[in-house]
Amino acid sequence: MEKGQGNLVFGLDIGTRSIVGIVGYREGDVFNVVAHASKEHETRAMIDGQIHDIGQVGNTIGVVKRELEHKLDLKLTDVCIAAAGRVLETVEVHVDWELEQEKEITAEDVAALTSMGIEKAYGNFTATNKTDLHFYCVGNSVIRYYLNGYQIGNLENHKARTVGADMIATFLPDEVVDGLYKSVELAGLRVVNMTLEPIAAISVAIPEMYRMLNIGLVDVGAGTSDICITRDGCIIAYGMIPCAGDSLTETVARACLVDFNTAEQIKRGIEDKDAVEYKDIMGLPQKIEKSAVLEMLDPQIEEMTGLVADKFKELNGGKSVSAVFVVGGGGRIEGYTKKLSEHLGIMAERVAVRGEEVMTRIRFKEDDIKKDSLLVTPIGICLNYYEQSNNFIYVSFNEEHIKIYDSGNLAVVDAAMHANFPNDGLFPRRGKEINYTINGKKAFKRGSLGEAAKISLNGEPADMHSPIRANDVISVEESTVGEPAHVKIGELPEFKSMIVVKANDSRILLPRVAVVNGEPRSEYYEIQDGDEIVMQDYYTVRQVREFMDVLLEEGTEIFVNNEPADEDTKVYENFTIKWGLKAEEIKSRTSEDNSSSGDDVPAEEESGDSFDELPEDDGSYVPSEGAKAAKAAEAEKKKSGGVPRSIIVSVNGSEVTLSGKSAYVFVDVFDFIDFDLQNVKGSKLVTDLNGHKADYMENIAAGDVITIRWED
Repeated sequence: MEKGQGNLVFGLDIGTRSIVGIVGYREGDVFNVVAHASKEHETRAMIDGQIHDIGQVGNTIGVVKRELEHKLDLKLTDVCIAAAGRVLETVEVHVDWELEQEKEITAEDVAALTSMGIEKAYGNFTATNKTDLHFYCVGNSVIRYYLNGYQIGNLENHKARTVGADMIATFLPDEVVDGLYKSVELAGLRVVNMTLEPIAAISVAIPEMYRMLNIGLVDVGAGTSDICITRDGCIIAYGMIPCAGDSLTETVARACLVDFNTAEQIKRGIEDKDAVEYKDIMGLPQKIEKSAVLEMLDPQIEEMTGLVADKFKELNGGKSVSAVFVVGGGGRIEGYTKKLSEHLGIMAERVAVRGEEVMTRIRFKEDDIKKDSLLVTPIGICLNYYEQSNNFIYVSFNEEHIKIYDSGNLAVVDAAMHANFPNDGLFPRRGKEINYTINGKKAFKRGSLGEAAKISLNGEPADMHSPIRANDVISVEESTVGEPAHVKIGELPEFKSMIVVKANDSRILLPRVAVVNGEPRSEYYEIQDGDEIVMQDYYTVRQVREFMDVLLEEGTEIFVNNEPADEDTKVYENFTIKWGLKAEEIKSRTSEDNSSSGDDVPAEEESGDSFDELPEDDGSYVPSEGAKAAKAAEAEKKKSGGVPRSIIVSVNGSEVTLSGKSAYVFVDVFDFIDFDLQNVKGSKLVTDLNGHKADYMENIAAGDVITIRWED
């Protein structure tokens, strides 16, 4: 099973009653059949040419495929199929193509003209389709060609400025076609060519030299009778009636009181026997004469051949055809051809079952193959591959006809590539991104995504991975570009932390300072492409003093970490600042400060001012209201006489008791709750007191409602 399929053609006739597979190759004008296999459906998985149980049909195809692979000792991957169905629609159309300049017509030009005709036929059909069904073109034929307005038999190699064609195209519902494709895929095969069943049958039954005559062909299967008519050297019409061999089997089943399979055995048995024995549904043995079976079938044969004759006349301009070739198993029942000739009003000899006599150019490598009418359609499916498949298909992409190599797995994106549609026009595109550095490290912010391309396939919504077939109409509206990136300093994770210092025993929260391209910027500054941002991790003493709105007298001594300093000294995280104290006061606190220097200040030692004002864009610092609030707190303390007292407030929905002081300000709450200011969990710290934004040094009283949380 390591060998591939190579140049062998695998044709599969997926019929209502059975599945027939043929594998062969063409050599000159002779087709060589190297293997044959067939398998009947175990259940009625197909009715009237329509697949009802895709899984069951797929399993039966798999059985036929494996039998052929065993005979050939190779793996089959590609298959040709034919379609039939209850709802068959045919459209006749004329199409003209004016070339840019006079040129010699090639085979590709003829194929493109045919594609244009099919597209026009599809458009005409869609405009008049009153059903909710979506249809797919399963077959087409050119009735006549035109060269510069004059009728001609073949366009190839002629020089022309304008070419045209009269065509017919046949459509089946997508569900019929999709069911066939899915069943084949379940068997591990891919479809490389699909045609209509009567087109396949006519490839064998009516040679080219006879198509000048007005001849009809009917492929009588189990579920449908498929019709085709020739005249003037080409196929001029297709048709189908949903009545065939199964209607005869059902008549036998009702009359003999047997199941469908037993009735089928009785119907086939009378082909070469005068009587058939069987058991009815009660288990009783029965015997029926051939004449009795034909008698019970006579009304049904009469009705079926009448419908076929009426369809022939309808498709042939209201008159009968000159002769009819019958293929398929359903037409072999005795009396079928005679009654059909009577309905058509032609000689009985001109309606005949076609089998071995039309296979003069078919060679069979297997000796045990029965050369009858059942093989006409599957062999024709193989032959049609050579006529129709050139490994290329034509589709319409944004009203432009393009040719694509048919790999068997084509999608919208493949058509877009062949049409030179910009690749990024299929996908949502981001707006311009911003690139910048933060503390020396490269960073970027992407723009937002735009809208994806709007794609339609044959008028229905689709996407770039939607599979496409020959003659599909594709429309693609290019995707859009999203909004460019926007990001502010305050949205950066690095900006969300605070610098904590201690000034004269007060714990101060200082927002980190963003320096952009050497200039201080606030949280509202919008970052530009190429900005160099440094999150400054220190303040100078002057900046801390200005932030606290503290004025120092000239000559006031300043100490940072108990060392003499000035207003330009840098103050980092957890540094201590002292000013306005006598030298002996500083000395007396040295041992205490040394023990906590460089560490977070314990909560029980923290009190005093804290601020959350941010610098303006010009780099200057706006004084907060902290100093004013501190003065108010001091006044409240004096008013209470300095006697410690406890109060109860609500913090984030829970009661919290504050104790140890005679008066309390907002920042004191942090000493009594578990809230880590160093572990930043958002872009903004929300501090509310009784529904308004609180200042850290604002007085609080018993019963106050406080909210403290991080917010994104």
